[in-house]
Amino acid sequence: MENCIFCEIARGKIPCNKVYEDELVMAFDDIHPMAPVHVIIVPKNHIATVMDMDLDHADVSRAFFRAIQAIAKQKNVDQTGFRTVINCNEEGGQVVFHLHLHLLGGKKLVDELG
Repeated sequence: MENCIFCEIARGKIPCNKVYEDELVMAFDDIHPMAPVHVIIVPKNHIATVMDMDLDHADVSRAFFRAIQAIAKQKNVDQTGFRTVINCNEEGGQVVFHLHLHLLGGKKLVDELG
């Protein structure tokens, strides 16, 4: 998709601090971290929201979980704990309309809905 920052990052056109990559997903450190560990995981192919996922994307779902496990171990939060978040659409807090998952950890996280 044109003008999608996450598509550009996944294509290597915008630099990032890449922490994980396989054939389906890529992960990089968030440039505005909300926790000591804040990684963004994106599918390499453009999918706008979680509502656009279907059975044809089952491989992407599996890739997300492989990435979560690998990154949690790499960032040393696999034993202490971490949070994963997918925001969906504007009222759900989604800002970039390319499906992405936040992995947050490295400190005790509190629930704050606002």
